[in-house]
Amino acid sequence: MPSIPNPLLPADDGSPDPAVAAALTAYQAGTASAAEVLSALSTARLLVPVVALLTESEVGAHGLRQEKESEMALPKLVGRDGREAVLAFTGSEALARWRPDARPIQSRTPQVCQAALHENAAAVVIDVAGPVPFTVEGTMLRALAAIADPASLAELSGPDVTVLKVDSKRRRWPHFRLRRS
Repeated sequence: MPSIPNPLLPADDGSPDPAVAAALTAYQAGTASAAEVLSALSTARLLVPVVALLTESEVGAHGLRQEKESEMALPKLVGRDGREAVLAFTGSEALARWRPDARPIQSRTPQVCQAALHENAAAVVIDVAGPVPFTVEGTMLRALAAIADPASLAELSGPDVTVLKVDSKRRRWPHFRLRRS
């Protein structure tokens, strides 16, 4: 039976990493590049959501339908073209903005990217509901998944960087719908 992992950072209060928040804000304002955001993300703690998924219900003693069994699921976004994306959040407020009942699992960005590749996802969408949505895919997804030394990320920036800037006025990533895996 799977167990709940110990927290990555036991004293974590759910706040976004200040360097990541600053890089995303500057990126949205047009004063920072995608490479600068990726550099800040390379060592950051992210929150990956898990949600309860009802698998079986029953009628209780009072004649009301009630939960009998549920599973925890990793939600994914699915694009119109069928590509999937793993969700991650910079902090608990961004996670609650997307879905208040989701529970956070702490993970470093490289591990989130590794999980996305393991799940055959094409992207990691960070803060899908804001404040500044950011998508990592393609070469940079693979580079972050393979990262052992954050300094090596600087060597990978350039024309191969494939990051989509999402319109922050929209409350969802325009090419994906939610799918639970």
